Amino acid sequence: MKRRYFLQATTGLLMLCASHAYADPLADAKAVVDKYASPVTKWDGPTTGPKAQPGKTIVVLAGDLKNGGILGVSNGVEEAAKAIGWQVKVLDGAGSIGGRTAAFGQAMALKPDGIIIDGFDAIEQAPALEQAQAAKIPLVAWHAGPVIGPDEKSGLFANVSTDAMEVSTAAADWAFVDAKGKPGVIIFTDSTYAIAIAKADKMKAEIERLGGKVLEYVDTPIAETSQRMPQLTTSLLQKYGDSWTHSLAINDLYFDFMGPSLASAGKGGTDAPINVAAGDGSESAYARIRAGQYQKVTVAEPLNLQGWQLVDELNRAFSGEKWSGYLSPLHVVTADNVETDGGPKNTFDPGNGYKDQYQKIWGK
Repeated sequence: MKRRYFLQATTGLLMLCASHAYADPLADAKAVVDKYASPVTKWDGPTTGPKAQPGKTIVVLAGDLKNGGILGVSNGVEEAAKAIGWQVKVLDGAGSIGGRTAAFGQAMALKPDGIIIDGFDAIEQAPALEQAQAAKIPLVAWHAGPVIGPDEKSGLFANVSTDAMEVSTAAADWAFVDAKGKPGVIIFTDSTYAIAIAKADKMKAEIERLGGKVLEYVDTPIAETSQRMPQLTTSLLQKYGDSWTHSLAINDLYFDFMGPSLASAGKGGTDAPINVAAGDGSESAYARIRAGQYQKVTVAEPLNLQGWQLVDELNRAFSGEKWSGYLSPLHVVTADNVETDGGPKNTFDPGNGYKDQYQKIWGK
């Protein structure tokens, strides 16, 4: 069955969620964590679809290739494009609105058959989106807004993602269980992105609904983490001390630059505050988790698989069919399971045969 998914983070909805109390918060939170920490071995995606449309050229507009999630998806697109027989060019927006605007201009000049928006809010580039639609160039995206699937407002044939609200819930639940029901949490997000605010709001609501405490909700640009996070970490340690038990961030990138400040404050790699990321499962996050160095969890998305899904969705658009309706799986990565489901390659790459499945659909 084809479905359309909406991620909602309105104040009213969050208040409603917060009003619900669990009978056994720890047990319920642990059940969520255990569900998503298990190996992913079964293919639950599409098994039918159009054969490969030949001779296509596509462009990937990467929001910032320094972001491990965006890079992972881009690599997956390149691999899938090779398998289906298409040409692909990746353009780097370099983490700025101006850079992404320039990249979109380059993309339009190339007159591609299709465009993939990789890791930035589509609405930011509204004029370029209108140009692409006028030129009848199909648009698919990864993490381009809070709506999963078709987004008529942005003109997207499909916006690909895991269920971001489940990602946020799993991250918050892990922190709650790890703190034995008494976490003091600081949440890191970036209001530049609607999806980031939705994820952070969900984590805040989940922690508070379970009975934990959110010490602070920090809005700081993800593109400026290298400059901001060292001093910000030091300031927050001075402000909250030992009451800061866990960090929850909407992306692993926030933790790339916290370690030196935590070490300077005398914190060991597994000491509080414990760092937990609600996305995306970057290579550096896997390395930190494996080494026990200033991050214990990432709720990873199957970045390479999502790259393949983006190519499949474009193929459906070229063929005049509907989007697949597929929500890719998420995975709670800890030191206990870091060597499974693609872990040796520092990525969540589920062993569910997705490459064979897509190639079978495409007739390859």
